[in-house]
This record gives sequence, structure tokens and C-alpha cells, in this order.
Amino acid sequence: MRLTRRGRIVRMIALIALAWVAVGVLAATASHAERETGPLPTAVVGRHDTLWDIAARHRPSRDPFAMVEEIRKLNDLPDYTVHPGQELRLPRGR
Repeated sequence: MRLTRRGRIVRMIALIALAWVAVGVLAATASHAERETGPLPTAVVGRHDTLWDIAARHRPSRDPFAMVEEIRKLNDLPDYTVHPGQELRLPRGR
């Protein structure tokens, strides 16, 4: 069975559309992978810094409560105590 000219055109358009979707998915996946690689950002605790200060300074647009908890988890901190000179890993920006 042979396709008509119209059928071949429809098939070609469908293949081109599918190729564009595949390129878009691959580009989005590669972009996401690039953001997730590399070392985490860090901050060094200053003389009068608290976790709240560091969280607010690192991501001022984000809820400081959530940032403090993420910083605690990333650094295996048993409580909210930090010391001057201590280096803390910070969550990646999202």
C-alpha cells in the first residue's frame, strides 16, 4: 500500500514535530543535569552569625525557616549552634 502525496506530507510534518519535541526534552534534561553537578555553595560563619542570618543572606527570597532546616541537614548539625570560622554547605539555588 502506497501513501498518497497528502499522506507523505502529513507523515513528514509528524516526524518533524516529534524531532522538535525530542530536542526540547533532551535540552531540558541536559540543562537540569548541568545545574546539579559541581560542589555545593558554601558559607563561612562570621563572628555573630546565626543559621538564620546565613539562610537569609544566601537566599533572601526564600523562607528562612526552610533554608535553616536544609542547611542543618546538609551539614549534619544536631542543633542550631554554629561557630565562627565553621564552613557550611548551602543548598543549590532552585
